[in-house]
Amino acid sequence: MALKVFKNAHGKLRNIWWVVIFFLILASLLFPLIFISKQYNFEVSLTCQGIIILVTSVICQLLSRNPIYNLVGKLNFTWFKELIFGLLVGAFLMGIPALILTAFGFVSWQTSSFSYSTIVSGLTLFVAVALVEELLFRGFIFQRLIDAFGQWPAQLVIAGLFLLTHLNNPGMTGITKVLASINIFIASLMFGIAYIKTKKLAMPLGLHIMANFMQGTILGFGVSGEQETSLFKPVFNHSFIWLTGGQFGLEASVLGLLSVFFITILFYK
Repeated sequence: MALKVFKNAHGKLRNIWWVVIFFLILASLLFPLIFISKQYNFEVSLTCQGIIILVTSVICQLLSRNPIYNLVGKLNFTWFKELIFGLLVGAFLMGIPALILTAFGFVSWQTSSFSYSTIVSGLTLFVAVALVEELLFRGFIFQRLIDAFGQWPAQLVIAGLFLLTHLNNPGMTGITKVLASINIFIASLMFGIAYIKTKKLAMPLGLHIMANFMQGTILGFGVSGEQETSLFKPVFNHSFIWLTGGQFGLEASVLGLLSVFFITILFYK
């Protein structure tokens, strides 16, 4: 009877235990590094976090005897085509709300001098963020949860975890917190649908990278409350914060919420 708790009818370890193993391995690699960083006063960089998540994912894939390429999908022409499609949709996701706000005079723009370093640093940051988050939330754990419970239970669990990692971001108060939380939760569902439809991380990566890059580096809004150097700066013209998202970003605006909801429905259909 005890064996049934750990193994399925085929004698293999149940998927939920692989999720537990993933977090145990991740903790064994990450917590000592965090402790050392506190002792010697340095920050655990995004790159370092990404490497640890990748190493943990690869170890778990090997232990569970799954092909490593299943983590992201086979890197072929289709993979890169889906990446480009995701980039285009990500630009649309943030570009359309900004265009509507501009057209109705709720936002005007200040321009900065064009800088390649701004573009390169922004792109580098948001590629790193997307890689870390997509590998963690749409990689090994998500795939095991789908096998264990089905697509939508897995989606809801991961969307909840995705939201939890953003709840302490700067500016998460009042109506901003409500709108941003709903937006972030739905965005996770959107990324998950993109993975489920394609069985690859290419499209979710493209969506994630370009949504952040367009919102932050190009348009100058906050990205989940974080401010980065940008090519443009929005001037809010005394507009309602629920309409523009304020300094938190378009993620905390009604228009941003409608945009992510519309694209999620399109992906689902």
